[in-house]
Amino acid sequence: MSHMILIVDDDPHIREVLSFALSKAGMATEEAEDGEAALATVAARRPDLVVLDINMPRMDGLEVCRRLRASGELPILFLSSRDDEIDRVVGLELGADDYVVKPFSPREVVARVNAILKRGGRGLAEAGRAGAIVHGRLRLDPDAWEAQWDGADVPVTVTEFQILRLLAGLPSKVFSRDAVIDRVRGPGFAVTDRTIDSHVRNLRHKFAEHGASDLIETRPGLGYRIGRCLGAGAA
Repeated sequence: MSHMILIVDDDPHIREVLSFALSKAGMATEEAEDGEAALATVAARRPDLVVLDINMPRMDGLEVCRRLRASGELPILFLSSRDDEIDRVVGLELGADDYVVKPFSPREVVARVNAILKRGGRGLAEAGRAGAIVHGRLRLDPDAWEAQWDGADVPVTVTEFQILRLLAGLPSKVFSRDAVIDRVRGPGFAVTDRTIDSHVRNLRHKFAEHGASDLIETRPGLGYRIGRCLGAGAA
């Protein structure tokens, strides 16, 4: 069964080009011309991934992303017309899985979509062999694709879950940003250090709301390592 991709952009030419490219890659597509139509389509059709433009009338892509993240972890690939918009996305830490800056090659968008979908599929396929990972008060269940702190569910994106799983799976190892990119995105994938830093900040913020003050350690000049995961006030 082919994946269904929702393309959200107020430019009909971009929607047509991406729909054609994704269809050639064996995927089904739906289109929405603004944010309100996108949310209605997600509710009705339950796509596997959303390609989401940032600048749109009526409701922009950032607000659409906020609303989707409030109700689930649907994979999102942002389209941006300027690099400084990506700074806004990173600063707001909305949890999109990846982004492409306009003008872009349709083949690049297809490659990014495939990479996001494969990451999700690969993680679920490995889950049956891996079992749960427990580190301090942190518990990761790859089979259910769930993260918990002290038994409370903490919503995370696909990329955030994979970062946590990588770090918690080898708790004594420090991972450079390049190593995180290679393990989570795949070697050679066009993701910046800044993007990884944003995902880590997002994770820290989400878990801090549950009392996790020591989720991930930053090792200056080296990278990241899972923290003790014992929470505030731990001896």
